[in-house]
Amino acid sequence: MIRSLLLTTVACGLLVGCAGTPDSDIALQSPSQSVVTEAPEETTPPIFPQRPSAEEAKSYVEEAEKTLGDLSEFAARTAWVRANFITFDTEWLEARANAHATETSVKLAMGAARFNETDADPVTRRKLNLLRLSLVLPAAQKEGAAQELATLATKLDSTYSTATFKHKNKSYNLIDASNVLAQSRNPLETKAMWEGWMATALAQKSDYERMIELSNDGAKGLGFKDAGSMWRSNYDMDPDAFAAETDRLWSQVSPLYKNLHCYARRKLNDKYGDAVQPDKGPIRADLMGNMWAQDWSNIYDLMVPKASKASYSLDQLLKSKAYTPLKMVQTGEAFYTSIGLAPLPKTFYERSLITKPKDREVVCHASAWDLDNRDDIRIKMCTQVNAEDFYTVHHELGHNVYQRAYKEKPFLFKNGAHDGFHEAIGDFVGLSSVTPTYLKQIGLLKTEPAPSEDMGYLLNMALQKVAFLPFGLMVDRWRWDVYSGKVSQDQYNDHWWKLIGQYQGLVPPGVRPSNAFDPGAKYHVPASVPYTRYFLAHILQFQFHKAACDQAGWTGPLHRCSIYNNKAVGAKFNAMMEMGQSKPWPDALEAFTGKREMDGSAVVEYFAPLQAWLTEQNSGQDCGW
Repeated sequence: MIRSLLLTTVACGLLVGCAGTPDSDIALQSPSQSVVTEAPEETTPPIFPQRPSAEEAKSYVEEAEKTLGDLSEFAARTAWVRANFITFDTEWLEARANAHATETSVKLAMGAARFNETDADPVTRRKLNLLRLSLVLPAAQKEGAAQELATLATKLDSTYSTATFKHKNKSYNLIDASNVLAQSRNPLETKAMWEGWMATALAQKSDYERMIELSNDGAKGLGFKDAGSMWRSNYDMDPDAFAAETDRLWSQVSPLYKNLHCYARRKLNDKYGDAVQPDKGPIRADLMGNMWAQDWSNIYDLMVPKASKASYSLDQLLKSKAYTPLKMVQTGEAFYTSIGLAPLPKTFYERSLITKPKDREVVCHASAWDLDNRDDIRIKMCTQVNAEDFYTVHHELGHNVYQRAYKEKPFLFKNGAHDGFHEAIGDFVGLSSVTPTYLKQIGLLKTEPAPSEDMGYLLNMALQKVAFLPFGLMVDRWRWDVYSGKVSQDQYNDHWWKLIGQYQGLVPPGVRPSNAFDPGAKYHVPASVPYTRYFLAHILQFQFHKAACDQAGWTGPLHRCSIYNNKAVGAKFNAMMEMGQSKPWPDALEAFTGKREMDGSAVVEYFAPLQAWLTEQNSGQDCGW
């Protein structure tokens, strides 16, 4: 997760935001409108307000950036304290800080509309557009709306982060339940863990519905159909064109997912039999080793043929080399310095939360923070010594190096080219971080495994990367339908499972209660973190990876390429990051990859050997659902 401009009411310092508005009714009108009082007969015509000048527009933006910059740091620091010390008082403080930030940003966004017809210079024009677009949860400009929205957002985030359920007189939080799902091969046990966690989300349902209503009011006040349309407008293209673009990208990679789904279903049928998992139709979600079936790598042991099984376990390698959470982070930092990027500041290690405290609940969801818009960068994660968190560390540090790269840009440009870029940066480095090539480079492996093991490696990567793609797409598809009013509160859960069935080919392990709110069991829903960014990141990371490996002159298989120690690639990579959001995202993409269009073909190329193998394995199977 990223710290972006400022101003989501949910997690300042983490997500996107920043918009605003003027105080008077006159200022709320568009430049083409005027307030005219009735004039006496035989007098001169009324004087209409002049169109604001380019100089006024520039001055307005500069003042807005100063205001938002000051608010950003205060809001980010209160959010950090609340995430690390969840109490009534810290929730109150964060809600107050976010409410003030939201009220201010909405005023500034509305005020920016006064300059819609002004012939502003290109930089000022881009900043004005970003002001209008950058709130994730906009509040309407009416008394108490921002405070209510901020309070709801903070409450939802904390409700999720502190949720527990009981099973057989034992209390489980998300980490506990996830560990059982990852390890258990007892379908009764996985069903209990899955249903137990899903039930915790019911407490959010009414608050979530009210948050949707409030944020839609705010989005309409900014000139959008609804908040979902506002989110889709933040990609330098029309919101409908953006939705079509994600459909195009999905069409490139969906054949690979469907092949993987077909193979996984057969292997689960071999394990559990028809009574638990039939060999046709959708897959039972709780059998996939992950609470949301967005990552299937925890059931790798059921998927991989013995002949393709890896000769090493990264989990075991890390433990055998006495890795600690701190050493995991230091190793991640060393990757970035190896490609020529500066070391992390001393304060990073002094102020980050790297392990879960024993004396209190914290928001364990891994995140990267930029608290002062310059050098106070940190991570917050309850790090465990395993392969998953080894990758996550490299990913989260990618956010931090991106934040630092654009720190010299004006405040409104201190963000990723689009939000998918921010997620893709760390994932791109992560692709190198789990290759046997890199593990040998840093001494975790003595020798690289033989090519005969590649199929197992690619299968494991696909269980993570390819399995995620439809989930990354459908979460916001659901929210867009909710925001648009297409789906009412009583249809929330049914529509959620309709989309999961359509995109992921999954079903719940049993009949869901009529009042269930399963979407709320995924952090990014109650926390209002736009999710399409992760789908885009899973496309872009492979596009970045291929471009970097081509630049490095790599001639081996794409899945074995590591850019560790390649400073030439690092310099070009950093040049793209330094652009921040100062240019449309195709400009940033072109700066590093030479292309102006997002492209899923690198995903297909990376997994081409696996796709051919899966096609053989699935011969004679009734694929699809």
